[in-house]
Amino acid sequence: MSRPDAVVLVGHGGVPRDCPRELVQRLKALEARRRGSGLPPGEEERALDERIRRWPRTATTDPYGAGLARVAEALRPLLGATELVVAFNEFCAPSLTEAIEDLVARGRQHIVVLPSMLTPGGVHSEVDIPEELAALRARHPEVAIGYAWPFDLAAVARLLASQALGGEGCEGTTAWR
Repeated sequence: MSRPDAVVLVGHGGVPRDCPRELVQRLKALEARRRGSGLPPGEEERALDERIRRWPRTATTDPYGAGLARVAEALRPLLGATELVVAFNEFCAPSLTEAIEDLVARGRQHIVVLPSMLTPGGVHSEVDIPEELAALRARHPEVAIGYAWPFDLAAVARLLASQALGGEGCEGTTAWR
């Protein structure tokens, strides 16, 4: 397989601190009702999802988004000429579908989706993302869309041990309280 021409770093996504909680509660209630019925999202659910995803954000109001952006900035030089974009599963824009649709529209033919979730067992990494990718692959059979999941758990363990023990690449990030 050839080197990807784009990587999508996908994170969970967070609700901005200044977004009214009632909006999120209503969205979650609509999602729960819909999932029980098997129906597609209704107009109100789509509108609420879009409103929350497009809520204005800063590093203060959305520390998760700012943190994922910092990970992307550290990852970008390691990818060479491969384009890197950030996407989110929920609450933030762009969505994974939006990010991939944009890459396809700009002619990318080999896209790898890289989740920021490291451990198995999560709904986003094991259910939501694969379902979304299946729909995107069906819409764009001419584009190779890979999913870099699951991660090698021994490699994840080495990363975590390095952080805990102050190994190579660890910049004194252990905080003692």
